[in-house]
Amino acid sequence: MVQKAKILLVDDRPENLLALEAILSALDQTLVRASSGEEALKALLTDDFAVILLDVQMPGMDGFETAAHIKRRERTRDIPIIFLTAINHGPHHTFRGYAAGAVDYISKPFDPWVLRAKVSVFVELYMKNCQLREQASLLRLQLEGSEKDAGESKDSAGLLAELSARLAAVEEQAEALTKQLNDESTDAAAVATAAHLERKLTGLRRALDALEPGTGSTSSVSSQN
Repeated sequence: MVQKAKILLVDDRPENLLALEAILSALDQTLVRASSGEEALKALLTDDFAVILLDVQMPGMDGFETAAHIKRRERTRDIPIIFLTAINHGPHHTFRGYAAGAVDYISKPFDPWVLRAKVSVFVELYMKNCQLREQASLLRLQLEGSEKDAGESKDSAGLLAELSARLAAVEEQAEALTKQLNDESTDAAAVATAAHLERKLTGLRRALDALEPGTGSTSSVSSQN
């Protein structure tokens, strides 16, 4: 189940917050209210938000000051801010909004369709970023697992090499013993025992070779024994 994005609505007037909720409810995301800049900053301490709709003119800490605090925090500095204002003092006022870190500056009354479209873009970007982080996290876990497996494979390879060397020494000794017994035409039982030993060593060699990466499976090893 896809987790919903959170949208922070900051306005000191309850009727404005209600209007924003009515406009954005169609996006089917989680809408979080804050009636002041201080309350908004508290919400930002614990939750992650896709976008912030921030009223400019509020008593106490206004929108510009609130935005400045948001942009100073490492945790929240990258959250897009859309300023909403009922006043418009010209280009200088708008510039101040962008200078405070806003990605958009909308004057009231605004077109509900336009606002919803702008917010939906930032929600979609947020969701994509979340997916990328999840994929990066999964990839990192896979790489760590691969490194661990590589380490285990390296240890196993060293052990197999040591076993192979020891087996080779035994094979050499058994071959020499069999040749000596055949040349001296000694007791038949001794010759048969030597032959049996060589067969056992051949089985062990096949089993050991099957343990090498990419050369066989456990089932093939057991069948050869």
